[in-house]
Amino acid sequence: MLQRNIISTAIGLTLAGSLIAFPIQASADKYIIDIEGQHAFIDWRISHLGFSWLHGRFNDFDGHFTYNPDDLAASEVYVEIDMASIDSNHAERDAHLRDADFFDVAQYPQAVFQSTGVEPLGDERFILTGDMTIKGITHEIEIDAQKVGAGEDPWGAYRAGFFGTTEISLKDFGIDYDLGPAAATATVILSVEGIRQ
Repeated sequence: MLQRNIISTAIGLTLAGSLIAFPIQASADKYIIDIEGQHAFIDWRISHLGFSWLHGRFNDFDGHFTYNPDDLAASEVYVEIDMASIDSNHAERDAHLRDADFFDVAQYPQAVFQSTGVEPLGDERFILTGDMTIKGITHEIEIDAQKVGAGEDPWGAYRAGFFGTTEISLKDFGIDYDLGPAAATATVILSVEGIRQ
């Protein structure tokens, strides 16, 4: 009996030591991007001949993210964009953006972003790294992001909102239409509000 108690105690101490050496990570809460309430936006801008900015957005997208303010590195983001929903407030231009010169939405209807890492910068700012796939081509991008706010809404749900920007090189994703050197990259502006599940 004594030997059994000694063995049990040893096992218990070993397990306790393991938990100290490898602490259990707090799980991150899951959020669904609030598309239904239209509280999320993917906007973009690109130079027009070096004279001014051309603005637009993607009207249809969906996704989710996880977020733990105490462990940002455990956070994750996934977004799918309906490329046919590109909208620059000009029907003829939008039709051109959908064709093979640009996004070729008939062959590549979706773009996908899958995060691969988060680097906290302090003051609720962070760099979100991930794989962006457009026209079947995947490149790593970095999003300079920050938390806007979080808390309970008037209807009893809990929300968290974020803002971010990134630069996309068109040639990286097989878009080689001659728009001039000033339009080699597009700025993407993200305003995302999620509802905790």
